[in-house]
Amino acid sequence: MRTAYSVETVRAAERELLARLPEGALMARAAAGLAAVCAGLLGRVYGARVVLLTGPGDNGGDALYAGARLARRGARVTAVPMDPARMHPGGLAALRAAGGRVEESVPRRADLVLDGLVGIGGRGGLRPAAAALAERIPEGALVVAVDLPSGVDADTGEVAGPAVRADVTVTFGAYKPGLLIDPGASRVGAVRLIGIGLELPAPDVEALQHADVAALLPAPTASSDKYRRGVVGILAGSEQYPGAAVLAVAGALRGGAGAVRYVGPAADAVLARYPEVLVGRGRVQAWVVGPGLGDGRGAEVARALADRDVPVLVDADGLRGLDPEVVRGRRAATLLTPHAGEAAALLGVPRESVEAGRLAAVRKLAGRYGATALLKGSTTLVACGAGARPVRVNPTGTPWLATAGSGDVLSGLAGALLAGGLSGPDAGSVAAYLHGLAGRLAADGAPVLAHEVAAALPRAWRTTRT
Repeated sequence: MRTAYSVETVRAAERELLARLPEGALMARAAAGLAAVCAGLLGRVYGARVVLLTGPGDNGGDALYAGARLARRGARVTAVPMDPARMHPGGLAALRAAGGRVEESVPRRADLVLDGLVGIGGRGGLRPAAAALAERIPEGALVVAVDLPSGVDADTGEVAGPAVRADVTVTFGAYKPGLLIDPGASRVGAVRLIGIGLELPAPDVEALQHADVAALLPAPTASSDKYRRGVVGILAGSEQYPGAAVLAVAGALRGGAGAVRYVGPAADAVLARYPEVLVGRGRVQAWVVGPGLGDGRGAEVARALADRDVPVLVDADGLRGLDPEVVRGRRAATLLTPHAGEAAALLGVPRESVEAGRLAAVRKLAGRYGATALLKGSTTLVACGAGARPVRVNPTGTPWLATAGSGDVLSGLAGALLAGGLSGPDAGSVAAYLHGLAGRLAADGAPVLAHEVAAALPRAWRTTRT
């Protein structure tokens, strides 16, 4: 499990550690790790041109001390401060003692640029002086961000205006949520974590990895039958959108369900593709309602939600006019799976505000409905309504998944996992992980269709176990 912590949590852990260490020891640890990563990226340090963009705080100090280490190994290191009068005094002295220099303007050429302009406490976008330096990063230089790219909010991943786009981010002590959540996550590049000895409590955000997913996946035993493995009901599709039913069923069949029961007007299309499917109402262990339903089907959605003891996943058209009180009154799990536009409608805010503040939006959605909320997008987030567990960030996927019907496959897959006994947060986050991994495997760098994503799910499932 990859875990991430808020700035407040990290700062508190740093204060506790600082009280036990000699002055300067913590920054020395960070700078040593940062310099080692930079040296590895450069390959040959001697003669390399290194530029340090430094702010006035500890972030700039880390960059200066790391630059001093590189200068002692023969690199030609130039520091360009955001404010020359406020450079970190210890870091500046170390750099000069190692033969580094300070200039007012960014050199035109560099092999590596260290972004030490703004640290994890930065909020509200870059100030003009920092933005001006960030815009002058030499073309072709390898950009390494110190702790996180300047201009990215460490707690949320929000980007308000200009921000550095890094090739590598070297973060200290712990991952920060903004490194994992878009739009900030798209600017961090590869992330290297440098341990500095922090003792941390429960995380604010977490991301599953292969071993976590493999441990959660339901597996049949010798005594299993199709009912013990879980029956998922699919209420989806319409005359206008029969394909949504087919794709939701495909995701459910590939999601480990013992049986899939379909209810809706697209039965002929479903059976033509998947003769294994049961048609008509009957006993189920979970419902998936909404994909491709079209207008005027609210009564069917309400009927599924009225059975308060059966888990229900609500997606797409099923989300229209959803009553928070009805959802909050259910005893079994309810999993909502909106994209940004649908989430905006549920929250009564512009879509742009959801896209810009995805973490806040998914938490608010889960809290308002007392349900698990899965916010689809470039970074899919899963939040639990009770607020008792961290928000989960999905680390898999590919931009090629932005294709018609992809979300229908995800809904069916998550519904099958609900029917198999997983909780709402686990079903949502495991489904997102497998779906993203299947998309990546199926696309292989080229356009992919939704039914191909469904077909790749068994391969993704097996991949988590290797």
